[in-house]
Amino acid sequence: YSARADIYDDLAVAIRAGDTRQIASHFDSKVDLALSNVEDVYSKAQAELLIKDFFSRNPPKSFNLVHKGSSKEGTLFAVGTLICTNGKTFRVSFVMKTVGGVNILQEFRFENQ
Repeated sequence: YSARADIYDDLAVAIRAGDTRQIASHFDSKVDLALSNVEDVYSKAQAELLIKDFFSRNPPKSFNLVHKGSSKEGTLFAVGTLICTNGKTFRVSFVMKTVGGVNILQEFRFENQ
């Protein structure tokens, strides 16, 4: 269970810091990424660049996890609120699966609030 708690904390800290490299280090080879109103499946490298661009336009001020959980199938998920220095607020959600004891991000969403 502690590894699961750590992944949530790692991602929350990385989002708060706008640390795209740390976030991308958890990506699967392909990731379902939604930024505002654009959603598609991207390679790990493309997704990292898109999130970096997103953070450059929306620098994080604070991020708080609101809800986290897991399904019976072992999928982990979390939802949080990102407040940016430009006054925008986003609902951030992510979905992970555990493969060989490693948590891999499969879906990452930033939705306007």
